[in-house]
Amino acid sequence: MSPHASIDAHAKPGRGPAKVLLAGLGLIFRLACALVIILDELVRPLYRPLIDRLAALAPMRALERWIGARTPLVVLTLLIIPYAIVEPLKFVGLLWIADGHVRTGGTVFVLAHLVSFILIERIFTAGKPQLMTIGWMRWVIETASAVRDAVVARLRLHIFKRRLLALLRHLRFRLRRMRPTRNSDQTQV
Repeated sequence: MSPHASIDAHAKPGRGPAKVLLAGLGLIFRLACALVIILDELVRPLYRPLIDRLAALAPMRALERWIGARTPLVVLTLLIIPYAIVEPLKFVGLLWIADGHVRTGGTVFVLAHLVSFILIERIFTAGKPQLMTIGWMRWVIETASAVRDAVVARLRLHIFKRRLLALLRHLRFRLRRMRPTRNSDQTQV
């Protein structure tokens, strides 16, 4: 027996195909999560004023009070049902966009985001105290928040968002200046 035989027998086996596949799927999942977080952070300022207006409406405030009075499992059910429908639609929209169906995919993506922020965010916000009493749900909320914060900090999205908002304000200002006024449409005599 060679002196290297005992070393070879104790060497760690290489990654098998299943481990490589799982590692690859994990990487794809992390990249997809990062993409969703990035898109969410960049798109949110564009429709945040609409969401704030809708949240201030009396029916929405009444819905939030009603949700706030429910038990944790009822709140969880109220959250899971629309979430299970809307969140996959965001990915479907992105897939359609990638497949060349930009209008259809973009419409689905935007509508899914709007429903997500109008309905799901309101349910989550109103029912968060109840959800935090469910151990595993507390872990999910805290972990998702930590991952989101890490991605935002790592990519310094707050700086990019600030610049994007400044650009949008500038564009709005320029567009307003380009609009014809009522007096400019009339000819001077």
